[in-house]
Amino acid sequence: MCRVLHASRSGYYDWARMNPGRELQIEAVKALHQAKRGRLGSRRMARELRRQGHEVGRYRARSLMQAAGVVCQQRRRFKATTDSRHAHAIAPNLLQRNFEVSAPNTAWVADITAIWTFSGWVYLAAVLDLYDRQIVGWSVAGHMRTELAVDALQMAIERRRPAPGLVHHSDRGSQYASDAYREALGAAGMVPSMSRKGDCWDNAVMERFFGTLKSEWTDARRYLTREEAIADVAHFIEWEYNAARGHTSLDDLAPMEMEWAAAA
Repeated sequence: MCRVLHASRSGYYDWARMNPGRELQIEAVKALHQAKRGRLGSRRMARELRRQGHEVGRYRARSLMQAAGVVCQQRRRFKATTDSRHAHAIAPNLLQRNFEVSAPNTAWVADITAIWTFSGWVYLAAVLDLYDRQIVGWSVAGHMRTELAVDALQMAIERRRPAPGLVHHSDRGSQYASDAYREALGAAGMVPSMSRKGDCWDNAVMERFFGTLKSEWTDARRYLTREEAIADVAHFIEWEYNAARGHTSLDDLAPMEMEWAAAA
């Protein structure tokens, strides 16, 4: 381009550095980096910039991040939450990793994860609709007894009122295999499905949500109390993940935007 226009390369780069559009993009990168707690890599940064009207790709976003002096932070701490050593009945794997469904309330997935605070662990049970990737039910507490999972399921049922026949998929954890949880599923007309033993890929979409929650949100914070963590997780689920965060699998729509589109 410089050769065709009879311009020097150094002159072009001087102009590029002074380009006001680029400066606006750098400021947008800094703002997003702060708003998302330093958890955006170049791919997600490019997607968020495009949602704001900036025409950038992944590699352009990477160079803007370098110019802005921001770096994606890494994850930390892990705690196992699945105990499959129990005598409860195990449901067959009906989902079979079929994570693409054509209508809401056709298949839900559920799981539990742990979040560290300086007052001890808190546990999040969540239920996700595979159609729009929305967290339709959740519960956070300082324990991971069966009632934690049941509370999340009841929220999902009250919000969505699904018709009988919905496939509910989870791991083989004692909470989901318990009599109380199976009774709640039966009362709602849901069909239980469970992953194979020790196979996290059978519930990959929920694992991906938990990874997003931690890498983009909670790992960037140091919670002094459980109450602080519970409030922050609630904010992420309802205002960030469900309402604002675009998904590649949804053509960059947020889950609630996908729900509204389906209802239109």
